[in-house]
Amino acid sequence: MHTIEEYRTVFLNHLREKTTSKEPVNLYDPINYILELGGKRLRPILSLITCDVFGGDHRKALDAAMAIEVFHNFSLVHDDIMDDAPLRRGKVTVHEKWDINTGILSGDAMLINSYQLFESYDAIQFKPLTQLFSKTAIEVCEGQQYDVDFESRDDVTIPEYLKMITYKTAVLLAAAMKMGAIIAGASKTSQEGIYSYGKLLGIAFQLQDDYLDAFGDPKTFGKQVGGDIISNKKTFLYLKALEMAKPEQVRELEHLYSVQPKDFEDKVNTTKAIFKSSGAAERTRIEIENYTQEAFAVLETLEIKAEKKELLKVFGENLMQRTV
Repeated sequence: MHTIEEYRTVFLNHLREKTTSKEPVNLYDPINYILELGGKRLRPILSLITCDVFGGDHRKALDAAMAIEVFHNFSLVHDDIMDDAPLRRGKVTVHEKWDINTGILSGDAMLINSYQLFESYDAIQFKPLTQLFSKTAIEVCEGQQYDVDFESRDDVTIPEYLKMITYKTAVLLAAAMKMGAIIAGASKTSQEGIYSYGKLLGIAFQLQDDYLDAFGDPKTFGKQVGGDIISNKKTFLYLKALEMAKPEQVRELEHLYSVQPKDFEDKVNTTKAIFKSSGAAERTRIEIENYTQEAFAVLETLEIKAEKKELLKVFGENLMQRTV
């Protein structure tokens, strides 16, 4: 087994090999731009780790890992257009740097490219990999639609929100891990077990992302802090605050989420204050820990060596302690 950083280096080398500049430049330069912006690369790294964990060769999982990363970044390009987001990983978003039409078309090309990457696998692996990928891709789209729908609804429930983030975020992380298991030739039971681990970790990851969106450090977070509040997104923080806040705070919060003032600073600061005073911020931290521990409990049931479990556990712990 390698260290997490060694897996990251292997993947980044593969990414550079696959990244080429070609015509038309206004189609491919935005693709290279978003792929080179950095990011945690956690999904492809997990594909490589999982392949090794189940006795495979992580190098054989590189194209599947790349497919996951290209698809993830495609979804970010389109999400940023839908959210009118100015920043991604601390840099100007694709549609702001070029234009909306370029962002849409380059994103479409990335989606197609992600499928092309599975062509390096033989028929035995190609079918389950692409079946899983297609299932995951449509779930991500469903999750994004739920997210959009929630912006205009005032009756979103926490179970609905958790379903949305499961589809929008968690299933892609879970699929990345299951792909590594498929390529390694792991049993169906092991494939489903590692998928469950990844899904639970993905839910914890998204809850952490929601928390950092409100309370993260602008210097390290990489996105506009308070962006979810500005966009009136019904996050776990918001929904918990509606449950736990005093009646007058609930009324104020609902009002804040019904307006779009020119100066967003007061709206963001007031909302964050309610999140904290109501206990919603602390409750979110508890839920992040609960889902993380549930993921670790699933990990313990997998029939893999202790040191391999430890590597996956360390990865999960690092994910929950992040500030970016």
